[in-house]
Amino acid sequence: METLRVATVALPKKGNLERHFKTVHKSYDADFPAKSALRTRKVRELKGQLAAQQSIFTRPNTKGKAATIASYRVSHVLAKHKKSFKDGEVVKEAFVEAADALFGDFKNKSDIIAAIKDVQISRGTVTRRCEGMAEDIEEQLRKDVEQCKCFSLQFDESTDVVDVAQLCVFIRMVFGDMGAKEELLTILPLKGHTRGEDIFQAFMEFVNKTQLPLFKLISITTDGAPAMVGRTSGFIALCKQSEYFPDFLNYHCIIHQQALCSKILNMKEVMDVAMKIVCSVRARSLQRRLFRAHLEETEYAQLEDYQWLLDLAFLTDLTDLLNGFNLELQGKDKHVINMISAVNSFKSKLQLLSNRLQRYDLRNFPHMQAELQRQGKDFVQLDSARFEEQVQSILLEFERRFTDFGSIEPVASYLCFPSGPSIDVDCVASKIVSLFHLDNTAVENEILTLQNDIEIKSRATSDMNGEFWLATSSYCPDYEKLAASSQCQRSH
Repeated sequence: METLRVATVALPKKGNLERHFKTVHKSYDADFPAKSALRTRKVRELKGQLAAQQSIFTRPNTKGKAATIASYRVSHVLAKHKKSFKDGEVVKEAFVEAADALFGDFKNKSDIIAAIKDVQISRGTVTRRCEGMAEDIEEQLRKDVEQCKCFSLQFDESTDVVDVAQLCVFIRMVFGDMGAKEELLTILPLKGHTRGEDIFQAFMEFVNKTQLPLFKLISITTDGAPAMVGRTSGFIALCKQSEYFPDFLNYHCIIHQQALCSKILNMKEVMDVAMKIVCSVRARSLQRRLFRAHLEETEYAQLEDYQWLLDLAFLTDLTDLLNGFNLELQGKDKHVINMISAVNSFKSKLQLLSNRLQRYDLRNFPHMQAELQRQGKDFVQLDSARFEEQVQSILLEFERRFTDFGSIEPVASYLCFPSGPSIDVDCVASKIVSLFHLDNTAVENEILTLQNDIEIKSRATSDMNGEFWLATSSYCPDYEKLAASSQCQRSH
């Protein structure tokens, strides 16, 4: 039997390769002349053979990489939907069964099912995948905090299912290009008391552990609880007393204030009865059947009281408006300027509702309108004064609670449209100086310069995308902090 002899080259140098070619492959030039079609086909054939040999080693690596990526994606879906990590095996089994039906006519069906079976999504694997993704997210957040120009914090304290108080800390960062990003910074458990000093101590332990750059802090938003905003021992007061914190702005969460304003509505006798009926009826299916049968026999006194029913219709319409406003305040990528605009808009709507009630105009109260028609009453018979009083009470509560945001409204208007003709330089400058502790004369001069510089005015837009302030930050250095803080300030 002829033995296969393999010749190798010690070093892949040009001289070695030429000597090997002329010694081992003497007839190659004669069999396959240079620049001929025959030689071109032969070279292509040899390259194909080499690629096939190399693929023997690369194919398993590619399949393994794809299986790992698939494992991470399944783990992410399980974590996102708060499913048990052991459900990964169920997902895999379902995937295999579905593939058997979906790819039955495919020629490579066996390869597809084999690739699915290669995906490792056991309970332990999913746990490791989720831990790895969590570490990667934490590292990305750490880099973002290091690279950002400034940031604001939001604190929200709540209790979990095992009665442990959890302090959620959110962060909104602004970068050099005026881009902003919001993330959950951390969740700190408060296993004992939840006083201001306890919250402050837990947060400072986190700051020391993560080396959070507090010198970049612009503002803090809280839920307005006494433990947060107490004058002497509240969290905000302790932060301002600490030497580790810079001068920062503090706000009461706008959404929380909106909910408190809604509670001023004095219709307890209507709400209590309605809630009791609804909760009782919706508790069990048997309750709903019994309630329907009971209504066929008798009714509650309130359900026969025309005024009570009209009050319920009014409460339904007004609550619907308040819920819509609450949803408008929620969502990501909304800064304090958006919030101020939404609050002012809703206050104008409340005043409009009050004026329309005086004229017996119920276009904004469809349930009241329907109830009056059901009762066969005319709109002029409506006692609109009692309903107008409720609307006015909510409007006054909005005016009272949102005074802190009203104080920065001139600055917000100026940031949105710095070249506006109605800009009051003295007012805007004084507000900026009081908020950011800048020099009054320097701020006034820079405002006047911006208003009168033709080249800078040509860049001014009202879209608040940050490009204008980014372009002028090098021209007016004091505005870099101001512009960044306008993007950074966010309320809940």
